[in-house]
Formats: sequence, C-alpha cells, structure tokens
Amino acid sequence: MASKGASMSFSRKSYRLTSDAEKSRVAGIVHEKLLNDYLQRIFSCPDRAPTAATSRKLLNFQNLPEHLEQLLHVDNEDEESQGQVEGRLGPSTVVLDHTGGFEGLLLVDDDLLGVIGHSNFGTIRSTTCVYKGKWVYEVLISSQGLMQIGWCTINCRFNQEEGVGDTHNSYAYDGNRVRKWNVTTTNYGKAWAAGDIVSCLIDLDDGTLSFCLNGVSLGTAFENLSRGLGMAYFPAISLSFKESVAFNFGSRPLRYPVAGYRPLQDPPCTDLTRAQKLLGCFRAVLSVELDPVEGQLVEKEISEWQLQGQPTILLTLAHIFHHFAPLLRQVYLVEAVLVSFMLGIVEAGTPAQAQTHSVVHQVLDLLWLFMEIRYLRLTIAILSHQKSRKFLLNNVLFDVLRSVVFFYIKSPLRVEEAGLQELIPTTWWPHRSSREGRESKEVKDETAEERLRRRAYERGCQRLKKRIEVVEELQVQILKLLLNNKDENGGEASRYIFLTKFRKFLQENANGRGNMPMLCPPEYMVCFLHRLISALRHYWDEYKASNPRASFSEEAYIPPQVFYNGKVDYFDLQRLGGLLSHLRKTLKDDLATKANILIDPLELQAATMDDLDEDEEPAPAAAQRPMQALAIGGSLPLPRPGWLSSPTLGRANRFLSTAAVSLMTPRRPLSTSEKVKVRTLSAEQRTREDIEGSHWNEGLLLGRPPEEPEQPLTENSLLEVLDGAVMMYNLSVHQQLGKMVGVSDDVNEYAMALRDTEDKLRRCPKGRKDILAELTKSQKVFSEKLDHLSRRLAWVHATVYSQEKMQDIYWLLRVCLRTIEHGDRTGSLFAFMPEFYLSVAINSYSALKNYFGPVHSVEELPGYEETLTRLAAILAKHFADTRIVGTDIRDSLMQALASYVCYPNSLRAVERIPEEQRIAMVRSLLAPYEQRPWAQTNWILVRLWRGCGFGYRYTRLPHLLKTKPEDANLPSLQKPCPSTLLQQHMADLLREGPDVAPSFLNSVLNQLNWAFSEFIGMIQEIQQAAERLERNFVDSRQLKVCATCFDLSVSLLRVLEMTITLVPEIFLDWARPTSEMLLRRLAQLLNQVLNRVTAERNLFDRVVTLRLPGLESVDHYPILVAVTGILVRLLVHGPASGRERATSVLLADPCFQLRSICYLLGQPEPPAPGTALPAPDRKRFSLQSYTDYISVEELAQVEQMLAHLTSASAQAAAASLPTSEEDLCPICYAHPISAVFQPCGHKSCKACINQHLMNNKDCFFCKTTIVSVEDWEKAANTSATSSAA
Repeated sequence: MASKGASMSFSRKSYRLTSDAEKSRVAGIVHEKLLNDYLQRIFSCPDRAPTAATSRKLLNFQNLPEHLEQLLHVDNEDEESQGQVEGRLGPSTVVLDHTGGFEGLLLVDDDLLGVIGHSNFGTIRSTTCVYKGKWVYEVLISSQGLMQIGWCTINCRFNQEEGVGDTHNSYAYDGNRVRKWNVTTTNYGKAWAAGDIVSCLIDLDDGTLSFCLNGVSLGTAFENLSRGLGMAYFPAISLSFKESVAFNFGSRPLRYPVAGYRPLQDPPCTDLTRAQKLLGCFRAVLSVELDPVEGQLVEKEISEWQLQGQPTILLTLAHIFHHFAPLLRQVYLVEAVLVSFMLGIVEAGTPAQAQTHSVVHQVLDLLWLFMEIRYLRLTIAILSHQKSRKFLLNNVLFDVLRSVVFFYIKSPLRVEEAGLQELIPTTWWPHRSSREGRESKEVKDETAEERLRRRAYERGCQRLKKRIEVVEELQVQILKLLLNNKDENGGEASRYIFLTKFRKFLQENANGRGNMPMLCPPEYMVCFLHRLISALRHYWDEYKASNPRASFSEEAYIPPQVFYNGKVDYFDLQRLGGLLSHLRKTLKDDLATKANILIDPLELQAATMDDLDEDEEPAPAAAQRPMQALAIGGSLPLPRPGWLSSPTLGRANRFLSTAAVSLMTPRRPLSTSEKVKVRTLSAEQRTREDIEGSHWNEGLLLGRPPEEPEQPLTENSLLEVLDGAVMMYNLSVHQQLGKMVGVSDDVNEYAMALRDTEDKLRRCPKGRKDILAELTKSQKVFSEKLDHLSRRLAWVHATVYSQEKMQDIYWLLRVCLRTIEHGDRTGSLFAFMPEFYLSVAINSYSALKNYFGPVHSVEELPGYEETLTRLAAILAKHFADTRIVGTDIRDSLMQALASYVCYPNSLRAVERIPEEQRIAMVRSLLAPYEQRPWAQTNWILVRLWRGCGFGYRYTRLPHLLKTKPEDANLPSLQKPCPSTLLQQHMADLLREGPDVAPSFLNSVLNQLNWAFSEFIGMIQEIQQAAERLERNFVDSRQLKVCATCFDLSVSLLRVLEMTITLVPEIFLDWARPTSEMLLRRLAQLLNQVLNRVTAERNLFDRVVTLRLPGLESVDHYPILVAVTGILVRLLVHGPASGRERATSVLLADPCFQLRSICYLLGQPEPPAPGTALPAPDRKRFSLQSYTDYISVEELAQVEQMLAHLTSASAQAAAASLPTSEEDLCPICYAHPISAVFQPCGHKSCKACINQHLMNNKDCFFCKTTIVSVEDWEKAANTSATSSAA
C-alpha cells in the first residue's frame, strides 16, 4: 500500500524478517559499527547490565533475535500464580455467568461482559467471587433506567420482582432512583446517566461496601458485611427491560482505579511489561535517525519523523512488530499501551501537525504493514487513515452502537462535574413561563440588576456554546471521513460500507419483525442526526459545485421511484397504501405504464406463497451468523439480534429481485428485446454500481416516472443517507426533542415557586421566627435548584435547541414536503411512499413551533411563510386522500389539520393555498360523518367558526379562569381566529346541490343525538356512584369519556349554529324537500338539551356541583350559549316567514317548555304578558352574569326571543284544539297524523316518516318498500268516504 508520508510504496513481502541465505548481505546495509550503535540505542535495556559477552560482540540483525529474547524475558512466577490469589475464587478470566448464574431473560454480548435486560427484572452474576481483601470492578451505564448494581452471595435467590439488594446478603446501588438497597432502601449517592461509570468497591477486611460514580466516591454504603465460612460475594446486577450495561472486571484498564483495591481479574503483567518494552523500542526508532554519510546517530523530535523506506529502519521495525503483533490480540494491551502511545503522539505535536496527523498516518501504515490489528479505537486521527477507517467501519464502529457514541454529547446531570459553574458563574431565569397563554398579564419591567444578570448569563451561554461547537465540529469531521467515497483504491469506498451498516442500524432500531429490540437511546440519536445532516449537506453541496446541473442541498428531496423500485429496504415500515406485497399486486399495471417496471405474474404467485413462511430462514444463512449467548434456562446460543439479518429484506428480495422486475427504456413502447433483467440486492450484496448506477443502470433511481427530471439531484448514495436521516427523526428524535422541553418547564415551575416564597417572606410578620426560618430554607432550596436547572437549560439550548439545530429540523421538514409533493404527482404510485415521511413533516413542524421557542423564532427562518403554505396544502389534500389507507396516519393528518387551523399564522397559510384545494378540503369536511373520524372533522369546522358565534369569543371557559392550564400552548386554548373565507366556501357548497346539505346535517344531528344521550347516561351512573354510602371511586376513564361526549355535543351545536347563520334557508325555506324535516329534528334536539340542562335541581346541576377531576369542562355556560345562539338565529335574525315557521315548529314539539328559555335569563317562571322582566336571581344561572363574554346586543336579542316565544306560546295555547288519541302519530304520539305511505296506506306524521326515509325506505309497520308519501287530512278523507257511500 502507499504511505501518505513516503515517496515510495512498499508491500509486506518486501520487508519480511531475514532468512539464513540473506543474513550475509544484511550487515552491509550500513557500517557494522554504526549498525551496532543504532541497534544498541534502540534495544537498550536500562534495568539490566550488559554481560561481558554481549559487550564484546557487535549487535547486528543476525544476533538481534537472541538479544530481543533476553530483553523481553520476564520472570513469570507471578504470572503463573495469578489464578490462585488469596481472597478470590473462580476462573482467572472473569465474565458473566450465562450458564447458571442468572434469573429472567437476558441478552449477553459475545464477550460475556455486556448485558441487556429482556424481561421484567432480570439478574445475573459473575463467574468469580471474593471472600477476603479489597476488590473493585466497573460498570459502564449504557442506559439510565432502573438497575440495581452491587454484590450478592451464591445463596441469594432472585425472581422477576426481587433482584440484587432485595434479599439478605445482597447489596446494591440504584442511580436511577438514587437509593441503596439491602432488603430495605434509603437515599444514597447521585443520579447516574448514560455514559457514566460506576465503581463497585468491597472491603472484606473491614466489612464495608462503597460505590464511586465517575471516580468520585459516594461514601460508604454498607457496613458490617457478613463474613466468614461460606461467605463469598459475587459481582451482580438486576436490570429491567431494555436496560443495558457493560462490565469491566479487569479485562481492560480500569477507567477510575482506586488505591488499595485490585480488580477481580488481574492484568496480564508479563505481556504488559513486554509490550511496554517493545513500544519503548518503537519510540526510540521514531526519535533516532541514521546518517550513513556522517556515520552517526541523530536525535530528533518524534513529530518530525518521516518514513522514507530505509532498509535498516524497516528491518528493525519488522523485528519489533514480530513480537508486538501477537500481544495486541489482548484488548487490555491495546488500551493500556497502544492507544496511550498514539494519543501521546497526537497531543505532543504542533497544531499544524495535529491537523494533518502525518505521524499517526505513518505509524498506522507500519501497523498495517507488519501486523494484523483486531481492535483500534481512536477517532479522527485513525479514521483519517484509509485502511483503518474501512476496517473500523466493517468490524467495529456499528457493533453495539459504538459509532453513535462518537456523536453523542452527554447532558450533565451534575453541573459541577461538567464545569458549567466556571463557564456560567451567573445564573438567570425568566420571570414568567415562556409557554404561558397569551392572555397572561405582563409582569413588571426588568430591573437594572436583573438585566445585568441576564446579560452575564447569556455571555456564559455563548461561552458554553463555543466549547460545544468545537466538539460538534470534530464529530462532523468523523462523519465526513466515514462518508468519503473517493477512497476505493481497489476496494469498496467508505461511504458504501457506511451505507450498509447504517441501513442495518436503522433496521435494528425500527423494531422490525423477527428482531429482538436493541434500541439506540434517543439522546444518542438526536446528536447523530444533527452531525449526519451537517456532513450530508457538505457532500451534497460539494457535488453541486462540480456538477452545475445537480441541485443544492436546499432543494433536496427523495425521488418517488426509490419507494417502489426495491433498491432500498424499508423493513416492516408501513406504506401509505398498505402492505408492500399488496401494493405490488394491485398496482402492477401502474408500475408498468408509469415506471416501466414489469412484475412477472408467476413471481407474484411465488411471492405470495413465500409470505406463508416469511419468518423462516435457510439453514446455511442462519449458520453463518455470529452467535450470541442468550441466558434463558441455560446457555442457549441464538443469532445476534440486529443488523446481521433481515427477514423483511429477504421478503422484498424474493418479491422483486429474482428476475421478477424487468426495466424498459423509459417512456418507449414495451418491447421484449429492450427488457433489462435487474436483480435487487440486499444491503450486504450491493456494490457502488448498484447504488450510483452506470450508463445502462440508474441505480437507486431505477424506474423513473415521467414526472421526474432526468438530471439526478446528487449522488445516489447521498439520497439513501438522506432517506435514513428522515427515518431516524421518525424513530426517536422527535420524541426526545419533546422530552427535553421538560427542563424549561422545570425552570418555570421552580421560578414560580421561588416568587411565591419571596412574596410570603415579604408578608410574613417579623415576630414569627419559625415561619421565617422555614420560608428562608425553602427560598434557599429553590434558588439552588434554579441555579442548577438554569445551567442545565443552557446546556440543553446549546446542544438540542440551538439556532443551528432548528435549521437542521427545518431543512428536514422542507425535504419531506418536497418528497411528498413529488410523490403526489405520480398518481397511484404515491401509495408506495412510507408513512413516516408524512409523520416527519407533521412532527418536525410541531417541534419547530413548540420546542424551539422562545429562544429562537421560527418566523425568522428563510421561506417560512412559503413552507407553512406548502404544508397546509399537503394537509388539506391528503387528510381525506383515498390512496392513504392506514388508520393511524389518517388520524395524524386529521389532527394536524385541526391543530393547524387553531393558530392565526397557520390558518392564514390554509387560506393562501389555491382556491380549488380549499374548496376540495371543505367538501371533504362536509362529507357525511359515517365511517370516518367525525369528531376531528367537527373540531376543524368549529375552529373556523370560533369567534363568530353567540358568546363564543372566549379562550377559556369562565369557570376555569381561576385554574392554571396544564399547557397554555394547547390548540384549544388559543385565541379565536375565525376564517370568513373558508366559511364562505362552506356556505357555497351547502347551497350547491340538493343532497350536500341534507346528508351533512343529517349526520351532524345523528351524532349530536348520540353524543348527548351518551353524556346523560354517563352522568346518571356518576351520580349514582356518588350517592352510595360506601366509599367508592369513579373510573377516571369514564370521567374522561363523559367530558369528551359533553365537548362533542357543544362543538356539534356550534357547527349547527354556523350552518344556520351561513345558510339559513336550509332550515327555513320549506320549498326545499328536506327543510321541514331538518328543522323539526333540530327543534326536538334543542328542546331535549334545554330540558336536561335547565330543570330545577336536576342531574346536570348535581354533577356540575361535584366538580369532579376530569369533568372540569362540564358546565352550564358552554352548552346553553350554543343552544341560545341557534335559537336567536332562528327566531330573531331570520326573515319573517322563517321566524314564523321556526316558532311554530319549536312550539309544536311536545318537549318544548317555556320555562327552559326563562332559565337562560335567570327567571324561574315565564313573566306575565306585558310585564317587565324581573331582576335575575344571582344564585341562579343567567346569561346576564357573563357580561365579559356576552355583549349587550346579544342579551337584548335573548330578551326579544323570550318575549316573542312567550307571546307565541300563549296564542298557540288559546288556538289549539284537543286531539283524540287515534289521530296522533303512532310513532311519536306527539304530532297529529299528516302523511300516508303508498302503496301500503299506513300513516304517521310527516316528521317521523321524513326522518325515517333518510336512512331506510321500508314501511315502519309492514316493511313494504315505500314508493311515495302523500298528505293526509282527516276531514278531507272523511268527506270522501261519505260521498262514496
């Protein structure tokens, strides 16, 4: 291979150890005396005096092996006795006992040192125990969940509920709950975090047990340990599901050694001594230079050393590495000797040398030349070396998440340990929650002292951010090295190795079927995503610079053909149109016509049969997998769960790859001669050509539809990296972004508590010393907590919510929007797109809006208004898209649209989309509610109306103003922002056709009847439970459902109010065939609601008085003002003819009670005709009590309505004639018979038959199909019968 530090190339065979035939020529390389001086200088033994024989004999390459043997000789008596150390029992190599020392289901790594919980609370111990002396072992915390780490005896018995520390003679530390355990539990230590190292120390001489966290002692945890005959302690751990740790019993150097304590496994002392001596020789080679011309040795700095291919130096190095290579098969020696040596070289060089890593590269060239390396764990310096980078990618970096750890910046739980006190000496926090509702009152202006504190805090935050940016830049450099695609040199480029491993990493974390979960922690994934985006955009724009026809990263998206050509495996992730196998069968014709992809019917049939045994795997493939120990009832080796197997990839390959796909030249008539057989390969089998393509193969862009441009956006491999980044966000990044907001919420809560405490201190009498002392103590606790949280918040803002991170998420949002838009243009093939693209578009917008403020404003992002409009167009079009079949994603789209119309900025974006799209959206909203999520649809319509209805201008209900909302940013707590434009579209559509309005209103009335009936039934059960003498509790879920039914009833009433306001003729123009029926149904429901809510001392009153948690929204005001708004629109605002019809229908309903209308104004009984309204009783409900919510004009309209109904009711009572029972409708017994059915002749009132015919065409009584309905009048019918006689 070629060395970057040399001007010549050399191979392994050129510089091997000398043979006997060549020894005669070796001495002639340099002068014998100079060679002796050089070798003596390199292989000197400072601790051993040279013998007389060796001092007389010149040292050369012939006698060097003998000299080396003497140099490396170590007395191995201590080594032989290491396994027999007093105080320790068991094998000298200490590992986890996966054969019998465990309880529960656990996943143990290949080295038997790492363990992952796979059951409720599994326990495992080591193979070695101790009974005397001082011992220590370390545990790397990989996840910060529920774990108990410590020691136990062999007699301890554990189960799925009791672990280490829950039994006698077992002791544990739990950093998740910050407690220590030995049968009982008490507070102890500090909270741990992922990446921390716990040292477990046991002193069996004094009988004490203690723990350290990252080298800092937590103090003595337990004393008076049981000792004596039969008492020996094993390292042990109990951990819950998916929690993971890695043990170090001494197989590698302890990260935090403790004086006086020895690890359970002794270091390889003999080999360690040899390795150190050999590395000393190697260091001497780097610091001494041969000058054959002058015949002398020249001392020089190691950083200046250059490998120039001198035979003497190379042969010297060959002898060194001949002994050194076998030693580096031990991990302990790699970390203790080689890594320290390499880091010493990096740190000793100048800044310019550290940037180029020239010496490190030359050393690595020598390592690869003279030895085989199994493990190298350095970062940029090593990854800059081509062969090392590829080796690490293939064998190390993606093994058990090691690569992701490179890009993680651990959030400090302990501020003082992270150095934040020095960086941010002055703390500050906002005086009020930045997430409060907009109606909260403004606080007083900032004082001069507070301004100085804030500015000092901001300067400290900037210092912290600069420190973190240095680390982040190094992490980005690592990823740039891993994404290098110019380092082929006869092998596979690093980028394509990375792609293979990265795809399997995503599969592992996607919880695909057939894989055991080994989830990457979300906090790791967040950092990894941001670094990956930075490196990806760097290479994307670099490619654009050299290819002008390509696109900038600002215009990036995933072409739609990637989703259906089978080149990228999406595991078991759901597609928009359903299962992939189903889509390929149902859309095979569209694939042929639009993408020139043909699927052989025989192969389709074979794939269908393969689905029956899709979880099976050929025996040879299973046999080739690496094995991993699974502790379940004994040593049971199972395949490693992870990226080494892909059942879903196998299914995709069987379906599309086995010569089933034939690709034609795009957009040309299909011809057998033009078919190109293309086989889709698995991630391991793909080559660069399979990804990037060639002159006859488009690689990942195979099957380009006509709507896509011919010029590729960028390199195909970068498209796959981008696709993986989008998937990463969907897997766990969004969840973590929401979780980290909790730090800001904690700051706000503690700041509020501190202000309250300070206010109490000011008001507390000076004489109450006891209260003052308690308040002062509380003030100190809150201040210290706020100091800690404000520094931690600075860390979170710098690492998670910085301006650069927000721009990354915004870029990802725009990528998803473009991808969805391009996929939508392909028509039916849009169904192949994975669901997570829509999910990421929705969630990333939510994150930008809710998580990154108020530190950074999303409105300042470039093109934000345009992005809002594009997202609005996607939501408006696809929430009712028939190509999307998944229930979850359809619900997500509906909820996103419902949230979108709650905020002024996003609602204006909806109004900016093209008119035809707005009309189509409203048309979908007005479709009948059956068989779809009508509650969300109704919520959208209500938000378009809120602010226009009667008394409907509130943000929070009046009776809830004194309570604090859980989250003032909730869509339901936003100020009203009605849309008159969308209201007008709704009115136009309701007037458009004869069937639109009746079908829509019929479904609204049906749902209102159901929701209110369910609500009444539930409050009856709640009241009965509350009246029982025995103590009982109402199920919180029942309370929640009850409140939901109430809220639905209110929102449905508001939709009816909007409909009547916009299109009153639907109910009042009886020239329409369904108007009378709709009006009668409406009047019936309104009367039912009024009677239930306004009855004296009724069920509704009693439940409202209870004020049960969960029923906070249930009150008189919201439902009565909604009903009042409908009545006012019908009886006050309508035309004269319409008012008369509405009045007659309302009074004709048998449930009508004038007392219910009087209740609205606080009057117990109707006033006498011609008398003024008495003053309302303040103890009773009255709309007049809500002057902040109801205007004077609206109150006057209610009074006018009451006067009108009082007068009309009196007139109707005087004019009404008694009706015999036989003349009443046999269905409702409320109205006289007024209709006869043809041909059967049965009768009922018009209201009953019209409502029945909306859903059924059969007669009530005889089930004959009704052909027509005719008017029926008793008098006319009787006279006709008499004349016939």
